[in-house]
Amino acid sequence: MLAIISKLKNGLKALKSLKLIIFILLILFTVVPISVYSYCSARLFLSNAISQRVSELQSHATIISNLVVNSEFLNNESTSELNTELSQVAEVYKGRILIIDKKLKILRDTYGLEDGKTIISKEIIETFGGNNSLYINNDGQYVEITVPINDTDTREIVGVIFMSFSTENIFSLYDLMIYENIVFITVFLIIAVFLSIIIIRFISKPINKLNDTIGSISKGIPVNTHEDDVYVEFNRIVDNYHNIIENAKKTEDSRSEFVSNVSHELKTPITSMKVLAESLVSQDNVPAELYHEFMTDIIDEIDRVNNIINDLLTVVKTDNNVSTIVVSNVSINDFIENILKTLRPIAAQRNIELVYETFRNINAEIDEIKLGMAINNLIENAIKYNYDDGWVRVSLNADHKYFYLKVADSGVGIPEELQDRIFERFYRVDKARSRDTGGTGLGLAITRNIILLHRGAIKVYSKEGEGTLFTVRIPLNFQA
Repeated sequence: MLAIISKLKNGLKALKSLKLIIFILLILFTVVPISVYSYCSARLFLSNAISQRVSELQSHATIISNLVVNSEFLNNESTSELNTELSQVAEVYKGRILIIDKKLKILRDTYGLEDGKTIISKEIIETFGGNNSLYINNDGQYVEITVPINDTDTREIVGVIFMSFSTENIFSLYDLMIYENIVFITVFLIIAVFLSIIIIRFISKPINKLNDTIGSISKGIPVNTHEDDVYVEFNRIVDNYHNIIENAKKTEDSRSEFVSNVSHELKTPITSMKVLAESLVSQDNVPAELYHEFMTDIIDEIDRVNNIINDLLTVVKTDNNVSTIVVSNVSINDFIENILKTLRPIAAQRNIELVYETFRNINAEIDEIKLGMAINNLIENAIKYNYDDGWVRVSLNADHKYFYLKVADSGVGIPEELQDRIFERFYRVDKARSRDTGGTGLGLAITRNIILLHRGAIKVYSKEGEGTLFTVRIPLNFQA
């Protein structure tokens, strides 16, 4: 039983083969239509041939009926013209003709077997009642028809012509046609199978090559994805797969780097706290001033760890659009002004001029808390990474669809080759200075995620030593 089930499973697996499916489809869409067409054509020929034979017989029956009436045959007067017609029709169509009078007496039988006898037949009786009959027997390969003989003056039915003729020759032609069709279909099937095998081999070659190429890419083996003997569509598949591998590798590298950075960022303050604590424990009679200093440093390190954890939670909450965003209609002019109020004291400590330019009143649908965090990060960074006595300019404008925020500074700037990485988590252009300013390296990553949550965009333009410009574009109407 298990062996049978295993064979069935293997058979089902074979049905999933692309080659087998292509082969079956090619056969179905070539041989089957031709077979159906050939059969239908043969049946149509048979039907038309029999209909034509019946029509011819009915025409001859009409002629015979006229001869019978005109020659007074029913009054026992025989004519050579009628006899000739009966003999010719019976011989040509290989059949039998009976002429029957009103008393159901057979006046003439072309076979000469029933002359003078009485015939009782449902079809003949119904014909005397005005109903012609037609019977076609395909199994016995014959047809039977009855035609009334009408008096030319009274239109009374004075007799009936009964005709029985073989259709064997028609069925012989039909059988010959079927045989020829079978031969033709068999030959065509052989040709179709041969062509299907060629087509499958023709298609399989690039598919196998595609599979080998993808396998090589998966193993990290460099390959030429644009060879002349590979289809353009397959090249695109290879390119897309290669891009997927590259993106997956970048994602994995980014995750590894993220984990490494988190470990490093958390390990540094923890190590510092451990060293400070061990120093206190290892010394006897520690002076109160030194104890206070060490404990203050430990608290600072704890605050630093807490800031890193909070920023990490913020990154997670704003990443991949999983954060819940609470939108309300806000005056953006007042919104930016309120952020600047909290930052002016920080700028004043280093005599940095904080300038705010606005060109029109703007209202937009935003999450005030989250977007406030993002814009606060941009302006605060412009102050932190600036020179003393420098400046920060914040400008606000809008069109019919978006509002635009620009944050420019006269600060240290960002090297051009590093500008694509500043939105990465934990990435710092100047790591030493970032730690001095209390940064965790997550601020711009958070900022970018929040702006993307608002279906917006952020760009950076900077030149080392000459300052930085961040541009932010946010839709006026939030698009869920």
